[in-house]
Amino acid sequence: MRPEDAVELIKDYVFSELQQGAIDLHSRDEVFEPAGSGGFLRNGARFYIDAVGSHLEYATAECIDLKDLVANDRAGQRLIVRAIKELGLQDEVSVYNNSIDHFGGHTFGCHENYLVRMTEDFFTDQVNLLIPFLVTRQIYAGVGRVGGHVLYEGGTPDLQTVHGNPIDYIWVSNIYQVAPDDSVPFQLSQRADHIIRTVASRVRFNRAIINPKWEHYYSHDGMHRLHILFGESNQSEYAYMLKVGTTSLVLRLLEDGLIPHDWELAEPLVDLRVVSRDQEYKWPVILIGGEEVGSVELQRRYLELAERYRDDSEQTNWILGEWASVLDALERDPMSLADRLDWVAKKKMIEMYRESEGLDWNDDALHSIDLEYHNIDPEKSLYHALMESGEIRRGITELDIIDYGTTPPQNTRAKGRSAIVDHVLGQQAFLPYLFDWSGVALGRSKYLEMPDPFLTYEYEAEDFIRS
Repeated sequence: MRPEDAVELIKDYVFSELQQGAIDLHSRDEVFEPAGSGGFLRNGARFYIDAVGSHLEYATAECIDLKDLVANDRAGQRLIVRAIKELGLQDEVSVYNNSIDHFGGHTFGCHENYLVRMTEDFFTDQVNLLIPFLVTRQIYAGVGRVGGHVLYEGGTPDLQTVHGNPIDYIWVSNIYQVAPDDSVPFQLSQRADHIIRTVASRVRFNRAIINPKWEHYYSHDGMHRLHILFGESNQSEYAYMLKVGTTSLVLRLLEDGLIPHDWELAEPLVDLRVVSRDQEYKWPVILIGGEEVGSVELQRRYLELAERYRDDSEQTNWILGEWASVLDALERDPMSLADRLDWVAKKKMIEMYRESEGLDWNDDALHSIDLEYHNIDPEKSLYHALMESGEIRRGITELDIIDYGTTPPQNTRAKGRSAIVDHVLGQQAFLPYLFDWSGVALGRSKYLEMPDPFLTYEYEAEDFIRS
């Protein structure tokens, strides 16, 4: 079965047979998301096929709480696994939540979106204060990978290639080529080797740390969506929560104007790869003034600034406490964090296999183990095998994942939108609809606007359904 056929079957089964969401009747994008490509789910998330590469994408509901975020994300994975099994495809189809194709040289982001107050100088000035944090947070947020890749100039694609892959090349005049790099046995990040810009708007072949977005549905009261591309698919719930939690606090520091400019990096893209590939766990970066500091030390500087937010909430205290604990352990003995961090758990597993089989680091079998760590099916996943044996610290429970299969977060606009999705799916007669993140249309004349992601619109949705 072709991958393109498999993802269509899974998507159609989720919407048509399982009735877990309202599939789009309209085109969100004629090229990338035509009508029928996906839709919003009962749990507030969005599930669809991206036409570039014909792959499944799952966008979580708007979340305030870290546990809600991880549970909503994992519920999407379980929904896909359920569809595969009920379709009888479990022996033919596997879905992986990873960020690298070891053999083809492709990379896929696990994108993060934060609502941030942005001034006109955000992408010319303020973003440079965030980049050092994002470059160095891979010491606990990286998922790890065997080997590496080297990028080199590829030139302009020929006419036959463009005609054969029109979607891939719609924004591209020049592309890069990718070659395996066996000089590094194991590194922290799956994506560091592929990032060639700090900020870029057209990123199909122009991978960046940050991708500016200015859509109205992520903009409210002076706040805008910050779209971070340099993220990876954490299997560890703990690492996932720590990654998003620490980033949220650093963005708060940025909004409050508290991060000093002398923390900027002189060569952030160079440091990105240096940190990822450092086999001695020193993870050095060079600041704009010429000072060399370790990534742990730079992270501590952000942490010390963020301590001013202690006692704002129980969640904030958890983030600060675990951030400090992980940095201490990384400085003392990184391999002691195999129960919390993906890159450590994966490296430990691969090293044990490599030594037992007498394999070199460039053996293809190690790439296969690397990939199977990211299988989303608990019955196949090597990560889930570690979790079931009690070797991994969890952040949520299985009951949380089950609950979030059909239940949206209760403190964001996902709650109101989900109620309307349920209403549409419960109608006996066909009712035209249009769902978006920031609003819903029913019929020809009814529209409910939901501009604030952090309001539930629960009562507005009830009135909207009854009217």
